Amino acid sequence: MADDLKAADTGPEVPTATMEGPETSSPEPVAAREKPLAQVQAVPWLIVIGLLAAVAWLAWRAFGPQDLGDPLATSLAAFETQNELTVFSAEFAPVVVSNDSRFFGTINSRQVAVIPARVSYTLDLSGVDRNRLNWDADSETLSVQLPALDIGRPNLDESRAQYLREGIWISRDAQDNLTRQNTRLAERQATERATNPVLLDLARAAAKDAIRQNLAIPLDVAGYGDVTVNVRFDGETEPGG
Repeated sequence: MADDLKAADTGPEVPTATMEGPETSSPEPVAAREKPLAQVQAVPWLIVIGLLAAVAWLAWRAFGPQDLGDPLATSLAAFETQNELTVFSAEFAPVVVSNDSRFFGTINSRQVAVIPARVSYTLDLSGVDRNRLNWDADSETLSVQLPALDIGRPNLDESRAQYLREGIWISRDAQDNLTRQNTRLAERQATERATNPVLLDLARAAAKDAIRQNLAIPLDVAGYGDVTVNVRFDGETEPGG
């Protein structure tokens, strides 16, 4: 009976001893497998975060605050491309009369001529420097002060000239003399007409429009947007409108 009890007491101890081996040794390889798995899963997220950071940086470069440089330097560079700018031209048809007398006044001749003439109004931009420019960053306005317009020498189109000659006999020398006189008179008359205040106002208005366009486009391309360009000539107190 006592032997049976001992056998019963020792019976259940066998499976207890055999279960301790596998239970105590199993957690170690599980932990070893989980560590590299977490590292592998983190790599795609790092790549995504890196791509988002790159996209954000590129967007900031494209649309964020930018240093657009010096607007005055941009404007002066636009002037350097053409030192002289023709802004306006006017065409006239002077009617002039010349006379020739030879052989002590016994032979007289007269010539009436209509000679088309064109006069150009130009701007000398070579002398425009920073002292003639002013940039207002708050209102994004560029003010420009221009030198006076240059009125060119009349260009006579004698191929289209019309002549009316009067005289009993007109020698070749007399005809050449009459033509030279007509040319000088037509040039002088065209120059006087070119200084007419109405024509000068038209030429100045055309010059201001040309300067606005020549400066607004480079500034827009440089990133300043739709800026306001005020232009005036020497002697004008109000900005050109």
